[in-house]
Amino acid sequence: MKPYFIGHGSPLNAIADNAYARFLRELGRRFEGQGEKIEAVVVFSAHWQTRGNKITGHAAPPQIYDFYGFPDGLYRLKYAPPGSPAVAAAIAAGLPEIAVDPARGIDHAAWAVMRHLFPNADVPLLEMSLNADFSFEEHFALGRKIAGLGLRNVLFIGSGNLVHNLYEVDFRDGAPAFDWAGRANRWVRERIEAGDRAALADAERSMPDFSRAAPTTEHFIPALYVLGMTAGPLTVEYDEIQNGSVSMLAFSGE
Repeated sequence: MKPYFIGHGSPLNAIADNAYARFLRELGRRFEGQGEKIEAVVVFSAHWQTRGNKITGHAAPPQIYDFYGFPDGLYRLKYAPPGSPAVAAAIAAGLPEIAVDPARGIDHAAWAVMRHLFPNADVPLLEMSLNADFSFEEHFALGRKIAGLGLRNVLFIGSGNLVHNLYEVDFRDGAPAFDWAGRANRWVRERIEAGDRAALADAERSMPDFSRAAPTTEHFIPALYVLGMTAGPLTVEYDEIQNGSVSMLAFSGE
């Protein structure tokens, strides 16, 4: 199955009925219409950084509310699909550098997106961490290796944001994009549409305004896995900037 990168933005998107949430629900209907059944979803999470590479192996992973200061309704939201120890074991067996974490739960980079894609919480969900010691090139290369496992009926999703600056965020509803955020997002979109993986994998050096668009890089990195897992055309699936400085751009690869 072709992998996707999906911008997740604010946790409030989990309970929103906005253009972004409607995009995710429509994407979920597209998945349901595919001939092959999705047996599990593996999310590369911007919110799980580790020493080494890890994948969740819990059969019933707990839901992690990894944020604070939001409305009570968000903390009452329950989304707890099963895990898949079998998928975790298959990935770890094929790539011994990935260790199974049997206790870790699922953070909002995964469940806030998945609750729109699969609202019945009936598709097994796993997360893969980001190795804090890896370079951009090493993340990209690991994506290549994961693609080489040839796992059928497993949907891989990178969840982060290609522009993500919470130091300059504007929390007003409908806040316009800052000029620098718009420039950075356009550069990313143009590289995606051109299939320029080399430029994207070298974004730290080649992307205009990168230090401002990604003052910390963990939200950009999940895209590198999707880029590494694919070799064919890249397709922009959704494009919006929320809160002035957060790109919700989503793309898929073949």
